[in-house]
Amino acid sequence: MNWSDTISRRLTERRGTSLWRSRQAHLGSDGRLLHTSDGQYLNFSSNDYLGLSQHPQIIAAWQQGAEQYGVGSGGSGHVTGYTAVHHTLEQQLAEWLGYSRALLFISGYAANQGVIAALMEKDDRIIADRLSHASLIEAAMHSPAQLRRFLHNDPNSLKQHLAKDCAGKTLVVTEGIFSMDGDCAPLASLAQQTKSTGSWLMVDDAHGIGIHGEQGRGSCWAKNVKPEILIVTFGKAFGLSGAAVLCDEQTAEYLIQYARHLIYSTSMPPAQAVALSEAVRQIKEGDELRQRLQNNIRYFRREAYHLPFTLMDSETAIQPLIIGDNERCIALSHALRQQKVWVKSILPPTVPLESARLRITLTASHTQQDIEILLEALHGSGC
Repeated sequence: MNWSDTISRRLTERRGTSLWRSRQAHLGSDGRLLHTSDGQYLNFSSNDYLGLSQHPQIIAAWQQGAEQYGVGSGGSGHVTGYTAVHHTLEQQLAEWLGYSRALLFISGYAANQGVIAALMEKDDRIIADRLSHASLIEAAMHSPAQLRRFLHNDPNSLKQHLAKDCAGKTLVVTEGIFSMDGDCAPLASLAQQTKSTGSWLMVDDAHGIGIHGEQGRGSCWAKNVKPEILIVTFGKAFGLSGAAVLCDEQTAEYLIQYARHLIYSTSMPPAQAVALSEAVRQIKEGDELRQRLQNNIRYFRREAYHLPFTLMDSETAIQPLIIGDNERCIALSHALRQQKVWVKSILPPTVPLESARLRITLTASHTQQDIEILLEALHGSGC
């Protein structure tokens, strides 16, 4: 069989199922509204939790950075792509989050892949929460280390895995807030179990940074936990893109030597680093935005009690409504769109089998009236 036949067969197999993925180009979003060629929608699928993607001072910072540095970095950070503004942003992040060093990566996916690939060796072991993000699990699977998965948010399950012998080092991996369920990891208990065995803890706090903790320092800060490796991404509460790895001095130097995603990727544009520095400042001063988001979360949960499907126990911006059946979940998403409400359906294998869901995300940009329209649309769609 040749390449064309193989690809055609695989596409035919997928096209006949509810797992077929498609993309739709839109005309822009202001965080609250999504603009498309057929009108505008209330957007309840955005990770722009604080609405900072449209913040005028962050936009102005990017423009000023572009005027000074141009629109690209021109190379890897190991060649010509590491500027003074990249260095300033790394120092700003490290000081804010209480670490010796921060290293910038082009994306959260690249950060997770780069760290795990660089650190893990043949006799090592990764013990990951079974619902960890695909970037973490894939990196672990492709590393030379053994991968073991503990029961979701279960410190006792982690303890049982840690009790088993390992010839090498052990890295425990979890998320601060889980992207599909919206629940928080029991970080204090996981950190205690990890530290007691001399293992390291790595936390991906993509959905907690900017939202939780003093000055938005994230889930770990809120739980008084300092993992050996903290991953923060800029595509959610920061309103931009990219990521950073927070760690100690020695680990940072090691990653500079061995993290291939860091060595061989063109670095983020300096203008983006300038904008991210302004985003950090806005997050640190963003108590009002965080309070507005929390008010929206409480209001939605209080008013959503009567929906016939299971609303997961989440106190975060991520509010998954479990539908179960793939086809019904897709139909509900389409029905909401007919009412100008944008909520994407999330299907296996992104989530476990029979747990297809509408992944509702709330932001500080939403109004109470927006949430009321969402709830009315859910009822009108058969929920």
